[in-house]
Amino acid sequence: MYSSPPFHPELAPNMNFRFNETHHRNTGSAMPRKRILFIAEAVTLAHVARPMVLARGLHGADYEVEFACAPRFMELFPEVDFPLHVIDSIPGERFIQALAKGAPLYDLETLEHYVNTELALFADRKPDMVIGDFRLSLAVSAARSSIPYLNITNAYWSPHAELKFPVPELPLVKVLGVGLAQRVFDLARPAAFAYHCLPMHRLRRRHGLPSLGFDLRRVYTHADHVLYADLPDWVPMGELPSNHHLLGPLCWSPSMPSPPWWDDMPGDRPLIYITLGSSGRADLLPMLVEALEPLPVGIMAATAGRVDIAPQDKRVHLADYLPGEDAAARARLVICNGGSPTVYQALAAGVPVLGLPTNLDQYLNMQAVVRHGAGLCLRADRANGPAVKQAVTRLLEEPDFHRHARILGKDISTLDPVTRLSRILSEIA
Repeated sequence: MYSSPPFHPELAPNMNFRFNETHHRNTGSAMPRKRILFIAEAVTLAHVARPMVLARGLHGADYEVEFACAPRFMELFPEVDFPLHVIDSIPGERFIQALAKGAPLYDLETLEHYVNTELALFADRKPDMVIGDFRLSLAVSAARSSIPYLNITNAYWSPHAELKFPVPELPLVKVLGVGLAQRVFDLARPAAFAYHCLPMHRLRRRHGLPSLGFDLRRVYTHADHVLYADLPDWVPMGELPSNHHLLGPLCWSPSMPSPPWWDDMPGDRPLIYITLGSSGRADLLPMLVEALEPLPVGIMAATAGRVDIAPQDKRVHLADYLPGEDAAARARLVICNGGSPTVYQALAAGVPVLGLPTNLDQYLNMQAVVRHGAGLCLRADRANGPAVKQAVTRLLEEPDFHRHARILGKDISTLDPVTRLSRILSEIA
């Protein structure tokens, strides 16, 4: 098993990543299997879960699969039977703080460390292809190693997407209000995106690679092949290059036992499933529970271990984590941070969404949900009890939200991202 040199002390040095020595390249075969190395940037659970879905799907007769990431979410994947490698990611708290401030997510030194780690990993494992999820440094290390690089991302970050950028939860919103802040954001966004591109620009120049320019969307999506983990018409898109592929949503939920109260949930009233994930405003959960308690609903909420509340109502049930797909399937409504993983869990079950986004990624995704008529969006920095109650009442009582969610759920059920990826890989080979 490869392990990168120490970088962030918050990584657990004694994390037991299993390495199955029976997984090796079959050099005696006339058609040796291709080795696919997945590399996840573990700043949020989504960026680990999505490549893990594909890795598990590909693992088998046709490919040798290996997976590299920081260990912080790996307890949620206890039954992985392919090699795992420990590498660094910046702390999730640092990532979320940078998003909240509108600051660049990575500095040059961090990206350089990532590149050196990846180059050493490539030399050790000798992959035929690399598939990453928000591991921006792979645009350098894979090119340096002449390894085909495939990048999992969302369609709303594509340079070919035709959409507007809502102002996220930034300090200027508190000062100027949403309306004026949006106008300032529209004017400043190109320069702000360019500023965020500078570390990657300098990194590529240091390694003798051409600049990707100063559109942040190119930095986020650049690869030999771009894999969009979305529905085909999730966002309006111009004509895509031949190396941009729509895989479909990568739905995942933890394999875990149901909590003790699972079978005691009320069956005589609609259930609302609340989860703010690893990057949402966990501090909003007490307000949400308090706002919903007067309504004739049952509530189940996943805290991700980030907030401790003691609800007074026996209709409110809490757990650190819940089997998200099962919870969404039981629910009449899902309340989340607006990020694509939970949104697609809800829509796959035909359930509408109330999104409370904070960062730009979540706002862009909820913009698509609202455009498709499958949910409503409340700004997390403006959410309060009355607004939540009003939105929840609409989503429960107006049938069009459920009708549109069911249509999207049927669309999701027709897609097979693993089969699509396998075809793409065979074409590359």
